[in-house]
Amino acid sequence: MDVDIQARKHDFRGMTVQDRQMMFRWVAGMLLLAMAIGIAGGSSAWAQSKTPPYWASISVDEARMRVGPSLDYPSNWVYQRKNLPVRVVQVHGNWRKVQDESGAEGWMHVRLLSDTATAMVSVPEGRMYQKRSDASGLLFRVEKGVVGRVSDCDGSWCQIDIGGKRGFIRAAELWGAVQ
Repeated sequence: MDVDIQARKHDFRGMTVQDRQMMFRWVAGMLLLAMAIGIAGGSSAWAQSKTPPYWASISVDEARMRVGPSLDYPSNWVYQRKNLPVRVVQVHGNWRKVQDESGAEGWMHVRLLSDTATAMVSVPEGRMYQKRSDASGLLFRVEKGVVGRVSDCDGSWCQIDIGGKRGFIRAAELWGAVQ
């Protein structure tokens, strides 16, 4: 009978039950420490250092906007569009009060946001040109609501990448990280 008890104590690669418990406590403690300092908590340095208002974009395929800065608050909007630009207007810990293009405001956790500069076409039909000039040759007509990544804006024109197609659109035709 003593042999069976001893055999059960060494059931994980030669470790005793006590050794496994101690290892589990150590791993759990390290995970808690990592979450406390933000490594596993999704907090990013860019979001902690910026002062509102500033531009951000949604970094996931589905993001919930809440009526308050906590998971305890209900969602007032669900966004199902990665890279959608939002304007951060207030900071509360790891929560950001954001505003969308329609003016709707609510709270999102910082892990749902990115500092990728994006913009949305805000006119019924935007025009993408080869260069920063109406005379440079029209590349594409772009419908209202189309989102692209902005790489360079001079106040009048923005270079934008929409699904791999690059060109220039007037800044006045865009809503997002164009200032």
